[in-house]
Amino acid sequence: MPNRLANETSPYLLQHADNPVDWWPWSPEAFAEARERGVPVHLSVGYSSCHWCHVLAGESFEDELTAAYMNEHFVNIKVDREERPDVDAVYMEAVQAATGQGGWPMTVFMTADAEPFYFGTYFPPEPRQGMPSFMQVLEGVRTAWVGRPEEVAEVAQRIVRDLAGRELDYGKAGTPGPEELAAALLGLTRDYDAAHGGFGGAPKFPPSMALEFLLRHHARTGSEGALQMAADTCEAMARGGIYDQLGGGFARYSVDREWVVPHFEKMLYDNALLCRVYAHLWRATGSDLARRVALETADFMVRELRTDQGGFASALDADSEDPLTGEHVEGAYYAWTPDRLREVLGEADGDLAAGYFGVTEEGTFEHGTSVLQLPQDGPAVEAGRLAGIKERLLAARGRRPAPGRDDKIVAAWNGLAIAALAECGAYFERPDLVERATEAADLLVRVHMDGRARLSRTSKDGQVGTNDGVLEDYGDVAEGFLALASVTGEGVWLEFAGFLVDLVLDRFAAEDGSLYDTAHDAEKLIRRPQDPTDTAAPSGWTAAAGALLSYAAHTGSQAHRTAAERALGVVHALGPQVPRYIGHGLSVAEALLDGPREVAVVGHPEDPALALLHRTALLGTAPGAVVAAGLAGATDGGGAEFPLLAERTLVDDLPTAYVCRHFVCARPTTDPAELAEQLGAVGS
Repeated sequence: MPNRLANETSPYLLQHADNPVDWWPWSPEAFAEARERGVPVHLSVGYSSCHWCHVLAGESFEDELTAAYMNEHFVNIKVDREERPDVDAVYMEAVQAATGQGGWPMTVFMTADAEPFYFGTYFPPEPRQGMPSFMQVLEGVRTAWVGRPEEVAEVAQRIVRDLAGRELDYGKAGTPGPEELAAALLGLTRDYDAAHGGFGGAPKFPPSMALEFLLRHHARTGSEGALQMAADTCEAMARGGIYDQLGGGFARYSVDREWVVPHFEKMLYDNALLCRVYAHLWRATGSDLARRVALETADFMVRELRTDQGGFASALDADSEDPLTGEHVEGAYYAWTPDRLREVLGEADGDLAAGYFGVTEEGTFEHGTSVLQLPQDGPAVEAGRLAGIKERLLAARGRRPAPGRDDKIVAAWNGLAIAALAECGAYFERPDLVERATEAADLLVRVHMDGRARLSRTSKDGQVGTNDGVLEDYGDVAEGFLALASVTGEGVWLEFAGFLVDLVLDRFAAEDGSLYDTAHDAEKLIRRPQDPTDTAAPSGWTAAAGALLSYAAHTGSQAHRTAAERALGVVHALGPQVPRYIGHGLSVAEALLDGPREVAVVGHPEDPALALLHRTALLGTAPGAVVAAGLAGATDGGGAEFPLLAERTLVDDLPTAYVCRHFVCARPTTDPAELAEQLGAVGS
């Protein structure tokens, strides 16, 4: 059997390279094969750290009899959703429309024209809890394909027609104003879990984008309710099992509403987004907890996700080998019992750690084990003793078999990490974090960006992948570059961001101002994906709108600002209706309403007062404010890289800050306290 996955760069596809299933990657050749053989296509979509993807593979794809049936009656295509988010989005929309739910693994059966006619997610090896077995599904699809071909064709064509009828029309909605954002806040308040933080019930996901909106809304309006929801949710997550109390970083989601038991996979995008949220919470409140979690999460990303090439890997698996049983199970790396704590720490410290981290004899997870938490009623522990306990536990955990790592570099998620690390480095005076952000940005330019500034979606081991970047890649990478430009004062990152936002307008924008997830010249699927709502990360649509707005603030480009305003029509339409699912768009809308403010900081590079003024500017809470720092004046070239610096002069030969907004500038100031007031006063 040919091994068509052996040369793929996706760790997920490589995990399936040795299956007895005759897998094809997504390619025209696979569909041509199905057409020639007269068989349906079975599409299986997942990702490397997906627990149930591994379960399905072990139960069915590694089973010789099941694989033989699949090979005889289907052309089987395996797709990594992280490499091909466009393919995933199109068929996930069909799955959700047909079944009312979705998720991964995703199972789709389709014609040789890529038209789907039957869907599902995980199917067990035997019938269970009302679900048919995977073999029953295969046999049922095969029977329908052979016995009722006209019916199958009609169903497939109807599904494609229905998907085509779901085109969005938000181009005439208008830009969101204070009324829409107030309505969005009210909607979030209705969904808020006052007892445990977050929104909705179980399973509960970190609401990163909604939290960013709440912080920006508070900064613009002074709403104490918005700040309280954000602060309480952040504390609840940081105290829960969803946060790694030893190593830092967040798991994907909590299976319960109390944040106790996580689904243990750790994703780069979650940690980048949450690192930034906690840093912004600290900036707004001075919270020691927020500062600690922001830095621990940043350090986790650098320590456990950074690759040899300087980028950041996609994820850590949920599963690993249990050192006691030898079984490969979810959460084995992270779970503890009181006895295991005592083995590492001794009797006294072991009992203290059990009380401090909420580890009980009954357990909070499976088989009497517990996930470490920080209960509100835990015992007080002296800081030095606690640090020693955590250090010894982390060392002991490091001797356990570690979860696998998906080493592929996804452009969009690295853009999010660049922004988070750059800002944390600036806020907390950690230049090493800014260096790591810069190295990741360098990798994206060297490996992911071609001579026309077009992005590739992924790379691995320094080798670029074959899949084109989608809209979220352009939006998130541009956002990362813009944050890096503000922090470092290096205008080259503003220039690179400009290349990317120009490509957004050239290749992704519709005539009505809406944005597509794929470029005009991308591979044609049964539908061109276009989703403005957030998933686990910001939608490409609103990420691009944010980058367009920031770039316009930096450069004064009316064309980019107009494009951002037109793209935000979707927030006008959806913000009051589904605020939980368009939080990033709401955050960008807050920046639009506030200006955003344009900050130019000029001075002599060797003057420490310039660094103080620059850091003060970065710590301003005005939503979406852009910062440019560098030499004074344009006549000596100092304003060439940052248009905001042009014609700026020093006051009394001291480093000077200029804050402008809505075509009006505040008084130039050399005083950090006055600058902070100009950038932080509610309603100013």
